Amino acid sequence: MMALMVHLKTVAHLRGKGDRIAKVTFRGLSFYSRVAENCEEAAHFNETFRWPIASRLDGNETLEIQVYNYSKVFSNRLVGTFSMVLQKVAEEGHLELTDTLIDDNNTSIKTSVTIEIRYHSMDGTVGVWSDGEFLDVPDDRDGMFAFETDSLLSGQSHGSGTSPGRSLQGSIPTFRKAGKGVFSAMKLGKIKSYRDDHKKGDEPAVLDMEDLDRKAMRLAGSLDPDTISLASVTAVTTNVSNKRSKPDIKMEPSSGRPVDYQISITVVEARQLIGLNMDPVVCVEIGDEKKYTSMKESTNCPYYNEYFVFDFHVPPDVMFDKIIKLSVIHSKNLLRSGTLVGTFKMDVGTVYSQPEHQFYHKWAILSDPDDITAGCKGYIKCDIAVVGKGDNIKTPHKANETDEDDIEGNLLLPEGIPAERQWARFYVKIYRAEGLPKMNTSIMANVKKAFIGENRDLVDPYVQVQFAGQKGKTSVQKSSYEPIWNEQVIFTELFPPLCKRMKVQIRDSDKVNDVAIGTHFIDLRKISNDGDKGFLPTLGPAWANMYGSTRQYTLMDEHQDLNEGLGEGVSFRARLLLSIAVEILDTTSPEIISSTDVQVESVSNISESATGKIDEFFLFGSFLEATMIDRKIGDKAISFEITIGNYGNQIDGVSKPSSAKKRKKDGENEEEENELIQNSSEDEADEDGDLVSVSSTPIMKPVITDRNYFHLPYFEKKPCVYIKSWWQDQRRRLYNSNMMDKIADKLEEGLNDVQEIIKTEKAFPERRLRGVLEELSVGCSRFVTLANKDVNQAGRTKLDRERLKSCMREMDSMSQQAKMIRTQVKKNTVKEKLKLVQNFLQKLRFLADEPQHSIPDVFIWMMSNNKRIAYARIPSKDILYSIVDEETGKDCGKVKAVFLKLPGKKGFGHAGWTVQAKLELYLWLGLNKQRKDFLNGLPNGFEEIKASKMGPGLQSVPPISLVYNMKQVFQLRAHMYQARSLFAADSSGLSDPFARVFFSTHSQVTEVLSETLCPTWDQLLVFDDVELFGEASELRDDPPIIVVEIYDQDTVGKAEFIGRTFAKPTIKMCDEHYGPPRFPPQLEYYQVYRGNCTAGELLAAFELLQIPFDEESIRRALIAVHNFAVPQIKIGQGGRADLPPLEGPTDSERGPILPVPLGIRPILSRYRIEVLFWGLRDLKRINLAQVDRPRVDIECAGRGVQSVLIQNYKKNPNFSTLVKWFEVDLPENELLHPPLNIRVVDCRAFGRYILVGSHAVTSLRRFIYSTPDKSSNNWATAAKLMNGYMVLANGGSQPRSSPSLSSRTLSRPAGDIIVNMDTEPLVRKMDTVVKLDATSDAVVKVDMTEEEIDKEKKKKKKKKKGGAEEEDETDERVLDWWSKYFASIETLKETLRAQEVAQAEAEEREDLEIAAEAADIKPNDLLMKGSKSREKSKEKKSSKDKKKGQAVDGSEKRPVKAKVDELLVYNKELESEYGNFEDWLHTFNLYRGKAGDDDEHALDDDRIVGRFKGSLCMYKLPLSEEITREAGFDPNMGMFQSIPHNDPINVLVRVYVVRATDLHPADINGKADPYIIIKLGKSEVKDKENYISKQLNPVFGKSFEIEATFPMESMLTVSVYDWDLVGTDDLIGETKIDLENRFYSKYRATCGISSSYSVHGYNIWRDPMKPSQILMKLCKEGKIDGPHYGPGGKVKVANRIFLGPTEIEDENGLKKQTEEHLALTVLNHWEEIPRVGCKLVPEHVETRPLLNPDKPGIEQGRIEMWVDMFPMDMPAPGPAIDISPRKPKRWLKGQQEDKQDTDVHYHSLTGEGNFNWRFVFPFDYLMAEEKIVISKKESMFSWDETEYKIPPRLTLQVWDADHFSADDFLGAIELDLNRFPRGAKTAKQCSLDMIRNEQELPTISIFKQKRVKGWWPFVARDENDEMELTGKVEAELHLVTAEEAEKSPVGLGRNEPDPLEKPNRPSGSMSWLLSPIRTVCILAWRHYKLHCAVLLAAALGLLFLALLFFSLPSELSHKLFNNAG
Repeated sequence: MMALMVHLKTVAHLRGKGDRIAKVTFRGLSFYSRVAENCEEAAHFNETFRWPIASRLDGNETLEIQVYNYSKVFSNRLVGTFSMVLQKVAEEGHLELTDTLIDDNNTSIKTSVTIEIRYHSMDGTVGVWSDGEFLDVPDDRDGMFAFETDSLLSGQSHGSGTSPGRSLQGSIPTFRKAGKGVFSAMKLGKIKSYRDDHKKGDEPAVLDMEDLDRKAMRLAGSLDPDTISLASVTAVTTNVSNKRSKPDIKMEPSSGRPVDYQISITVVEARQLIGLNMDPVVCVEIGDEKKYTSMKESTNCPYYNEYFVFDFHVPPDVMFDKIIKLSVIHSKNLLRSGTLVGTFKMDVGTVYSQPEHQFYHKWAILSDPDDITAGCKGYIKCDIAVVGKGDNIKTPHKANETDEDDIEGNLLLPEGIPAERQWARFYVKIYRAEGLPKMNTSIMANVKKAFIGENRDLVDPYVQVQFAGQKGKTSVQKSSYEPIWNEQVIFTELFPPLCKRMKVQIRDSDKVNDVAIGTHFIDLRKISNDGDKGFLPTLGPAWANMYGSTRQYTLMDEHQDLNEGLGEGVSFRARLLLSIAVEILDTTSPEIISSTDVQVESVSNISESATGKIDEFFLFGSFLEATMIDRKIGDKAISFEITIGNYGNQIDGVSKPSSAKKRKKDGENEEEENELIQNSSEDEADEDGDLVSVSSTPIMKPVITDRNYFHLPYFEKKPCVYIKSWWQDQRRRLYNSNMMDKIADKLEEGLNDVQEIIKTEKAFPERRLRGVLEELSVGCSRFVTLANKDVNQAGRTKLDRERLKSCMREMDSMSQQAKMIRTQVKKNTVKEKLKLVQNFLQKLRFLADEPQHSIPDVFIWMMSNNKRIAYARIPSKDILYSIVDEETGKDCGKVKAVFLKLPGKKGFGHAGWTVQAKLELYLWLGLNKQRKDFLNGLPNGFEEIKASKMGPGLQSVPPISLVYNMKQVFQLRAHMYQARSLFAADSSGLSDPFARVFFSTHSQVTEVLSETLCPTWDQLLVFDDVELFGEASELRDDPPIIVVEIYDQDTVGKAEFIGRTFAKPTIKMCDEHYGPPRFPPQLEYYQVYRGNCTAGELLAAFELLQIPFDEESIRRALIAVHNFAVPQIKIGQGGRADLPPLEGPTDSERGPILPVPLGIRPILSRYRIEVLFWGLRDLKRINLAQVDRPRVDIECAGRGVQSVLIQNYKKNPNFSTLVKWFEVDLPENELLHPPLNIRVVDCRAFGRYILVGSHAVTSLRRFIYSTPDKSSNNWATAAKLMNGYMVLANGGSQPRSSPSLSSRTLSRPAGDIIVNMDTEPLVRKMDTVVKLDATSDAVVKVDMTEEEIDKEKKKKKKKKKGGAEEEDETDERVLDWWSKYFASIETLKETLRAQEVAQAEAEEREDLEIAAEAADIKPNDLLMKGSKSREKSKEKKSSKDKKKGQAVDGSEKRPVKAKVDELLVYNKELESEYGNFEDWLHTFNLYRGKAGDDDEHALDDDRIVGRFKGSLCMYKLPLSEEITREAGFDPNMGMFQSIPHNDPINVLVRVYVVRATDLHPADINGKADPYIIIKLGKSEVKDKENYISKQLNPVFGKSFEIEATFPMESMLTVSVYDWDLVGTDDLIGETKIDLENRFYSKYRATCGISSSYSVHGYNIWRDPMKPSQILMKLCKEGKIDGPHYGPGGKVKVANRIFLGPTEIEDENGLKKQTEEHLALTVLNHWEEIPRVGCKLVPEHVETRPLLNPDKPGIEQGRIEMWVDMFPMDMPAPGPAIDISPRKPKRWLKGQQEDKQDTDVHYHSLTGEGNFNWRFVFPFDYLMAEEKIVISKKESMFSWDETEYKIPPRLTLQVWDADHFSADDFLGAIELDLNRFPRGAKTAKQCSLDMIRNEQELPTISIFKQKRVKGWWPFVARDENDEMELTGKVEAELHLVTAEEAEKSPVGLGRNEPDPLEKPNRPSGSMSWLLSPIRTVCILAWRHYKLHCAVLLAAALGLLFLALLFFSLPSELSHKLFNNAG
């Protein structure tokens, strides 16, 4: 027996004390529980209820539990209801859950219920039913298998929010003709539970317009806030609709539009190139562009440091598929192309997906494409960066590069790709294609037919595959729409490849030019998995659908780009059967083909069933509404056509004559089709045998809606279309994809909610996030249970199986992680966890994208006059039906608003923004045998109209139209309050906006408000008698959407489109009360879109109110339709009495315009807004006339204030009256504050005013004044401030807080706060500890003085052993500004490294936490683990550092550096560090002119016509009096007390330009000749004569002085120009600095404060005011006590005491007493001073990007510089610092000769060469950069010399001199003079290991040692590329400076002066001709000792035998005859 059992356990979180009782209802049968008496918070029922049931449990059925307060006397009072859908129970048979109840208003309450449900089915099986069972379902059980989504949470299952009692009252009941002509019973008893609509961020609910967070607050009450999750509330607030999908608001296709890209590549050097005596050149190739470096002669490790830039203007897809190819070519010259050494390939997309879009200083591995058996051919070190528009690339700081020598650790490979890549073969098998369009004109065919007499297909297709820069083509199949190739294209490429996509294209072969028919991209990441359980790329055999332009053939196809794969295809083109496999090659096997050329081979045919069983699919569509038809089309008759593949395409579909049978898809033959029909059941054959698809709606003429749009008058008659098609049944792929998409949609919606809660600063975002994670975890585990079905279905490919495994693994782990993260979500971790969860979303979207297609997408075309006008494309998976609800497409069986757009490029820009038509469309796609449910999702209340020719017996024939006999009448009220930040559509920079609201076939407009970007319409639009068809209850949950379009009214021509948004109205049925919580509705912000860009926000509310009918008309209607009367229908009173009253127009001026009613418009309070008018800057000409007398008007919410008139803008652009104010009524809710408009007008003669420009301050929040909290000790703010500056600011030499400061200060209890200012002596001179007591004065103590530090250093120096004594760099005379600069850069690098380590540690800590949570470890154990792992990582790091064997380890090296005073190097602009210096003076850009759209490349910068400087301050009235009572309060200045006067002031400006990096090349040779121009006002300084030749990284080292007068001249422009010999110089880039804001800023950016005070030397104090004077001034301005200098080096400021040294040394070394050090200590810690403290700008160098107006948004290089400013009314500053570039040290004077040879040691027989030869190499050397400087002309045609910097490398080579042939290369060694291995003492000790183990051996530097002698090995490579020892050389290296060389000169070779004696060469070496035998002997004996000995012995033996044989006969005869004789 089947039964449902419910175990009711407890009800918790009840309020009050009392008796409780529960009522449990299922299928209308209720049980009451026992009474739980006298319970307080929880009622424990612990009862089980059982319902025996006769029919199977339906997934749609609900269980309801109601909890009451029990009373013996009065009726029980309902506490709350819990209702859930039993889908999960129906499938799994068992469920336990706890969830919250819902009260009368459908609002969650705190009370929760815990239950367990069991379901016993008859056969014991509970689960998902198969398709087969589906067919046996009795017809009258309507919708039995419509499974609900996985919703455990009551709110969701209860989505509509109607309680069962009141589901259909007050609406007209619907009667529906069912399939067998039987009326369905009126299901008043059963509430339809609405499915969750997994749509993206739906508008907040119809059900309850209150926001989620309000609900959260109510829910929270006294509960522990960290345990509540808000999943259960979601449903109530999100519109969970069953019958409507949410439209996509972004209209325009973004792909396919060209964008600017710049790729910059620096080739630094190459190493370990394989080959002998090479002259290498590097070729950089991107796409078809090639650039070459210069050639370096005879070296295997050339150093280039050359920079190349490639500019592109192409669509992103094209850009990212381009291949970057680096190749090294040996001895290339003008005559020959050279031989290829090796190449490296990578696609641009891989670089772009790197962090910062770049690889920096990485080594690319070269491989030989012609010989894959060879190994690595060498390495190239390079930087590659890809910059798109608006990308900002942070270049790591370039200084001396010593740490990237570890090649293996810095390979040019993305994260996660192994260093050793293997060769692999990629097999792309191309089987066949079908459904090709014709690619030729019919005229040609007719001509051919006339001549040849045959009718041939008009296409000659072949397939082209592109991968990793190579192309392969199949053969051409002549004249075939169904070509069969059966060929495979084989690529050989390294695996994993660095190219992500493979491009497969069907092309038409043509005599003139081949064109693409269709393109398909295969993303290798989607068809492989690189995890531990991953799989190699595999695909298919599967069909790939190709889309492109429309199918009719035209000679010049305007949409040809679409066929190339650019942009969204607008029509099905063909489908191609292909498969991909990858095989990793074993390169050692002998039979392998070593070349990487593409091969094409034939393969065997593939069976029909390999891609799956062909099944019959049925697509049904119904057009419920067609509105917003563009007026260009509106005057012609229109029809709509739906196509899937080529089915349904009547104009240009299949190119065959259609047979009498149904229209067939190419590729299936007649027999198959007949077979299909015969195999199906008898009745089905009867039904479907003659079913002809109806794919287009009847032609109909549109009716006018308003001036812009038309609509089709469908009214109650809705046309339908249906198509039968045959496809391989691969639905499982789409089902899995749908499930993941739905989880992702839900997740995205939840995340948007959370972000919205955070953004609007509402309560409890963490709860909502917990809810989101709960849903995610449940959804993922549900996927795992559902996905593993149909595993053995036909046509499942390897990829299907592998993908399923990996998806299930991923989803399972995601489910676990979500559970874990959920437990960690706390109030303070919401934001970081939100980021983590966003990664889940990306992963889900990636997984959901199915790489193997099955059913093609559905296209809807609007046709007019047989031409295709506009289309929409709907992925087939979105409308695919499944009996399991999760698997169903999100739009299947739902009404979707579809917007039609123009095809291809026509859809770009303005044309793309206007809607061509808006359809309300219902679509259903599924197997034909599942067809019976296809009408289920339609709004109820219709009759089907069949085609007239069908006989009456065919019940299952789909209808050709639906007639609705039920309609509801509504009144729509659109409360249009205001819009903000609209797009500027007029040339004045403003718009004249009005809004047009569309609902169904109605439209209305608001009034036009002129000249504003922030209109407040405050207007109510009332739409009367809106007729909607269908049941009232359904309409309540699924109202159609409202479209609001905002236009700009133009006096001439039609209004211009500004943007569009969608909204859903709140609905009130006539039986509902108009009151809280849902009514009146709240105003909400709707984002307005213009194409894909946002164009403002609309603040509005919409309500839809049902108008009741009178009883009589209903009865008549029912009788008319159904021929019988329904007696009892209770309906509200007739007429409009029920509607809430409309207030009449309140404002007589506005005429009949209705204002927004009081309950909806916001509550207002009185605010005062004070405006600081400072001045106007950079005003451009208006109408060719200059602005002379400007004025500023400020307006907010209808009130405003005007500035005084500037009498003469040229003379003084500042205002004379600084502060004015006005009062205004603004909404209490800050988020609803209207924008404040700033307008500048020019007052011309005769009272004319001309608008100059305007600015809208959209958010006033940052200007709201809050009273300072006097009691606070200001520690928190100081800490916050410091924290804001993060580590970068803390590095550097200044004593600044460590990054952990803020966390410590804020978490400590009151008492001691110890702030360790800086622990490492290496960074600064003093170690400061701040000890702070909450009550006492603070003490800042300086522990170590400079002398002590010096002593420390000396101690350390003595400790050094083994290492050579460091050169004493600290000699003051040696130090200059550059020492300081380079030391600072090192610090910057260390800081950045420390940041990375800290970040890595933080991530590691988080991972450990997550792991610990899972394993339940205590946090203490965790810390232990953490520190251990960190030690490990440190060990790894240190071992890396030890490579290159530095004799001195890092810690000992450091103190030397610490002696140099440092400045701060910012790797960004100073402004970004200090908030644009807008601490009190803000800059508002004034705009004028039309805003540009993306495609017009007009950036907003072009619209700026000037800037207004000033500020705002707003506060609620009345203001507390203590502020105004403060001493010295000036009432005229309001809140702007103590700001400086704005009279003109003369300033001396010093601009220091240090250097520029990565400049964009400006000359053909890929270089530039940069020089500097500085402009300030009318002054201009050109430094043209000092241009730097052919440099992209020039060191300028210049300072410029300009005098300026603020405010007239305050914008400084520093430009870098390229010097040209002929023609004008080109601008490379420029940067602009607003000096005025810096000058007046409280951060004191006039002259940076250095870290220490000295009166002479390189670190001389630059400011004319001494630190003590500056401190005095700051104390006076800030009205704080001090400074008081005390004995013992103390100074007291406010309540802080600072300590510091008090002595200073002058030039003569005399010590004097001074207070300056103390004062400077205070200034460096100024941010700690209470109330007025802030971080003062330190001595610094800032790095600013150079921009070029012609290439907006793309950096053209960077410039390092700083600016000092000194007011002229103060004492004059000292001379400017000398920062001119260091002159390189000359190490010798002499000829520039880099190649020298010894004489030849002739006829060396022993392999020894004695030379005793002296080489002298003069060179210039830069100590700081460790580079040699060479100046030489690049070529004979060069104008001047170019300076090169190269590493000091000495190359020694040994050659064999030949007289006639070329000399033979024997071997070489290259020594880097900065670090090379120490020579061996003897020749014996000298071995190959000195080269092989170079990293481990100790190294020396010639610049430290000065003289070195020893043996070094010569090496060469043998045939196997192995290193072999080819000799040893004894050499002595001696380094002398130029001065020393002059004192003791030496000669070259063995010449005078200081001649060397001749070498002792063996005398025999000259006697070659005299004694050749001896020579031969020597040579032979040396090499063949053993052989010679054996040979000699053998020769002697042979001689003996020969003599024996020779003498034997005579001896024998002698003996014989003698004896005989």
